[in-house]
Parts: sequence; structure tokens; C-alpha cells
Amino acid sequence: MSYQAVIGLEVHLQLKTRSKIFSACPQEYHGAEPNTFTDPFTLGLPGTLPTLNREAVELAMMFGLGLNCDVSGFTQFHRKNYFYPDAPKNFQLSQYDRPIARDGFLDVTLDGGQVSRVRIKRAHLEDDAGKLTHPTYAPYSLLDLNRAGSSLLEMVTEADITTAEQARAFLESVQAIAQALGVSDATPEEGKMRCDVNLSLHKPGEPWGTKCEVKNLNSFRSVARAIEFETVRQARILDAGGRITQDTLGWDEGGQKTFLMRTKEGEADYRYFPEPDLPPLDITPEWIARVRARMPELPVQKLARYLAAGVRESDAQTLSLSVPLSHFYDRAAGEGADPQKLANWLLGDVAGLLAAQERSLAESDLKPEHLAALVNLIDAGTISGKIAKELLPDVMAGRDPAALVQERGLSVVTDTGAIDTAIDDAMAADPATVEKVRGGNAKAMNALFGPVMKAMGGKAKPEVVRERLQAKLGL
Repeated sequence: MSYQAVIGLEVHLQLKTRSKIFSACPQEYHGAEPNTFTDPFTLGLPGTLPTLNREAVELAMMFGLGLNCDVSGFTQFHRKNYFYPDAPKNFQLSQYDRPIARDGFLDVTLDGGQVSRVRIKRAHLEDDAGKLTHPTYAPYSLLDLNRAGSSLLEMVTEADITTAEQARAFLESVQAIAQALGVSDATPEEGKMRCDVNLSLHKPGEPWGTKCEVKNLNSFRSVARAIEFETVRQARILDAGGRITQDTLGWDEGGQKTFLMRTKEGEADYRYFPEPDLPPLDITPEWIARVRARMPELPVQKLARYLAAGVRESDAQTLSLSVPLSHFYDRAAGEGADPQKLANWLLGDVAGLLAAQERSLAESDLKPEHLAALVNLIDAGTISGKIAKELLPDVMAGRDPAALVQERGLSVVTDTGAIDTAIDDAMAADPATVEKVRGGNAKAMNALFGPVMKAMGGKAKPEVVRERLQAKLGL
């Protein structure tokens, strides 16, 4: 394709505050009956005044610091006026020219190991809108204001993204940072992380084209597919001599295509003006220091720690981006298990069994100390890898692997007498293979190795079996 895409993202995160951002109304409304988590301010009733949630401010500061942003100095709220059914006040309390965080960046690793830097233009606080539901074929829509007034953080990138892969990697990193810091659950499926895509095309060396915005994408896959579709759609229009108009688009998940929602509003349409009932905030160095002291380990710091411990880079990336995985892994690693072998079991065999059971790690009864014990039993030569795999379902059901080995008599057999007997039996049963080996085909010995291990019930130490086989065959 002769066009280059220019992409900027707007990411909305619902912050983990107990109450809404400008009132004392509880925020955790998920699963509640519609319109049961409201209050006079959220409903825009006359005479109500906002009270700023301090925890929302500090979570936004923490997130900004995690994105290498400047969070110092004054920040201020403005009224952003618009008239939608899901905005009862007929304005949104947001931040216009004084956002709480600005001028940051995030480095993301793409497939193949390439590192891409995406600059963060700003991150600002605002209250969320309600939710409209449109019943199929009904001549009306349903309005639920439970979400209205929730603590929301909107982050805006510079137009540094050029591909769907880069956008997805960036969003995965943002989600990992939000979850690691505890500022947001950042779960798209619950609407706690939403994304808007701004995309335009241009030919190399020419000015950027007119952008279109795709609104309210609620999965990373939808973001990637919307970018791919919109890139092709705009290219076809330009190739046909058409003109791109600055429109706001929706995403049809069923049809996998964008559709026109409305002509894009300009900044002047919102008639921003400072919120008269909330004074500006002065974020001092002392306040920043207190917030920074609360910050847990960031994914990039976890990644560096895992790499230093000898974990393979791809495994270290996977562990560092998942809070549940990294917490489990760190507890297991504290039991002295080999870092890479532990990662192999957790991301391989354990993940495979969980996928087959359609369960998450948190839903299983696997204990970190038990997985570490299983790895240590293999390293100590007490059991073979084959026996460990057979024990894993019971270990994931909460059983102690050491107790299972003792109870079932599964310790590795190192008695060379018993192993020699099994070898003699295997050689007597397959004289043709014995002749091949002695005739110079050393690889044929593998045909004898399996029957010996089977005769020993998988409990013989593989290294000892190979040594004794070689001795018996004169290799």
C-alpha cells in the first residue's frame, strides 16, 4: 500500500476509587440494577456542588508517574458542554489546558524484539457518562446512569503509532501498568478500559490527511481490526479521488466494519470554561514524593529483574505483563526453584491444563510453594519429568508433591541392579535392534530406551538408564 497510517489513541480507564469522582455515591455498580447507583449531583439536580475525590487525584498522579509524565504544578477542571441523553448535567467535568499529567512516554516491545516509543501527550481526570442500551428493533433506547460520575482517567497519545500490532502492544502495556499500580482493573470486557482510535492516511513526504475517530472500542482485538479496516477504507476513498471527512465512527463487531455516528465536533463546540465550584490544585514536590512512595513495582522493573535472574526474554515479558502470573511466580521463586524451569512449568504445563479446564490461575487450587517443590523434586533427581507431569493435576488440585511421591512410592530408581535387569529383558526381546547398535547404528539404542523406562514404570533416572545401556551394548 502506498499510504502510511498515522494513529493516535485515547484510552479511558475507570479508576479504582470507592466513590465517584465528585460525590460520595459508591462507584462499584457492576451487576447492580440500572439507575440504583445515583445521587443528586450525578443526576444534575439544582443546587448540588462537586467535591473532588482525593484518591482519584493520587491514582491519576501515580499512573502519570508510571508513564514517565510530568505531574507537577497546577491542574484545573473545566466544564465541557455537550447535550447527550447519558449526560444528565449537560456538561462533563474534565480538564482542558491544565491536565494532571503531560509529556510522558511508554516504550513497548513488538514481536521480534523491536522497541517502539509512544509519546504520551496528556492524561486528565473527568467524570464518566452513563450508558445507553438500544434494544433490537425497539423505537426507544434505555438509559442507565449507574456509571455516570465514575472516576475516569483519559490518556491521549501523540500520533506515533503506525500499525495495528503497535497499537495492541501499547494497550497491553498500558493495561499492565494500570493493573500493577492498582489504579484500575483495566478490564475492557467490564468497560473499565475503553479506547478511541484516531487514524489518517498520507503518502510519504506529504502532509497528514484528515483523521477519523473510531469510538468506544472495548477489546484489544477490536482496536486492531478497526485500524486494519479503517486503513483499507480510507485508502480506497483516496485512490478513487475522494475526500476523507472528519467524522466520528462506531465499530460494528458483527460486521467487522466502521459506520458513521456523527460529524466530529470541534473544540469550540464544547465551550470549555473553568469549573467555578472547584479551585485549581497545586501538586507540590512533597505530594509527588508521597505518591511515588506508594507505587508498587512497574512491569518494566519486573522485566529487568526476571532477565537478571536468567529467565528467557519472551517468558520474562509474559510474566511481567500479568499481575496474577507475576505474583504467583514471585512467591514460587522464593522457594528456591530454578527461575527458568519454574517459568517453563508455569507458562507451559500449568497454563495448558488451565486452558483445558477453562479456568484461570486464581480459580485453581495450585499453591506457589507446591509448584516450586515439584520443580525442586525434578532437579534433585527424586522424580523424573514424566512422573512430575503425571502428578501435576493432583498438585494443581492442592496436593503437596512431596507427599504424593512418598505416598505412591514414585521416587526415582537409581538401583543399577534393577535397571540392568530391565535392560537385559529389553535386549532379549529385541535382538534385531541389539545387532543394529553393535553393527554401528548407535541411534538405534533409542528403540531399547523406551521399553526399559516403561518396565521401570518411568521411575528410573534417564541418565542412569542411558549409561547402563551404553555399557551393556559396548558403546
